[in-house]
Amino acid sequence: MKKLLILGGGTAGTMMANKLHHALDREEWEITIVDKEKTHYYQPGFLFIPFGIYRREDVEKPKSNFFPAGINVVYSEIDLIKAEEKQVQLEGGRTLNYDYLIVATGTQIRPDQTPGMLGPLWQKDIFDFYSVEGALALHKKLKTWEGGNLVVAITELPFKCPVAPLEFVFLAEAFFTEKGMRDKVNISLVTPMPGAFTKPVATKMLSELLGEKNIKVVADFYIERIDNEKKCLVSYDEKEVPFDLLTIVPLNMGDELIARSGLGDDLNYVPTDKHTLQSKAHEDIFVIGDAADLPTSKAGSVAHFAADIVEENLLCAMEGRSLTGSFDGHANCYIETGYGKGALIDFNYDTEPLPGTYPLPGIGPFGLLKNTRINHYGKIIFRWIYWHILLKGKELPVESEMTMAGKRKVSA
Repeated sequence: MKKLLILGGGTAGTMMANKLHHALDREEWEITIVDKEKTHYYQPGFLFIPFGIYRREDVEKPKSNFFPAGINVVYSEIDLIKAEEKQVQLEGGRTLNYDYLIVATGTQIRPDQTPGMLGPLWQKDIFDFYSVEGALALHKKLKTWEGGNLVVAITELPFKCPVAPLEFVFLAEAFFTEKGMRDKVNISLVTPMPGAFTKPVATKMLSELLGEKNIKVVADFYIERIDNEKKCLVSYDEKEVPFDLLTIVPLNMGDELIARSGLGDDLNYVPTDKHTLQSKAHEDIFVIGDAADLPTSKAGSVAHFAADIVEENLLCAMEGRSLTGSFDGHANCYIETGYGKGALIDFNYDTEPLPGTYPLPGIGPFGLLKNTRINHYGKIIFRWIYWHILLKGKELPVESEMTMAGKRKVSA
């Protein structure tokens, strides 16, 4: 019996388990998935918890609900990937052999990597919303906060869901307006990027929206430390941004397992061919989702679009054929903008987000780089799609490869 081993039971790993369970001959291949956690989190939902839109039970379910019957599931810490021996060593000494390995170990927030982040103000006046615990603590804080300088800050690129900080400031602006205290809150977005987003056309549209909502953008700010006594962010060139309430996106890094195994870069991401999604160092290892060092967004949509390519190329490799699948870096993201509206962006390695309609040219129903109610509904409906279709590896009526149909080329 040949063995396929999947490390990580998050979005990417669960999708691959479901897809390959159907694609592989069960009498020839044994599939095993390993994860240390038994709870699956709908991470895009963390954004809504601080504002009371979602509750904890809206964003978590047992992982066992989504693994296909007939595969082996092992809940364990992973000590080491021994790539040369084609083995994975688990906590406690158990060893799993593999013929092919899929690494889907994701990325993690590392507040410990920034001086002062885990200081005396942590989860008192400094919060993250990239963990369910951080989002819940921030929800409790916002219930009684009386106003001041609200700073939403990005520590460093890359990080999960790159539009989430934008969504947070938009939702915060609406939240405080609806509470009747918007005049008591100064909202700032602090970012190492040169603007609101990484690409000029989207940056122009989003910057205009931020301006309309009186949200300040502090660009090109690289956080060196957080001064808990002065309550300010300090950059490497000693600039300061004061805060009364700080919502921070900590440094993101790949799993420490990747570092221990000698398979990662400086941030513990696996060097991966950006088109084949095969490890650059080992032909029997494929990488999907946030664990890879791909030059695209760390977002669930990337894992979804990449899953078809990993499946195609893994089957090619198993059959001794040349790899035929090529990933173009396709990503799309709904952007909540408050007041029941939202925007949508769709892009890949080579094409920046452009205006237009999605997924049907001229019809939509979603508008690219437009602030509309239907885009907001798309974001809300996506949670159901995620739990019932996406995780289970079912097909969606959207191609993995990005198309220019329905898009208009414009200049910033």
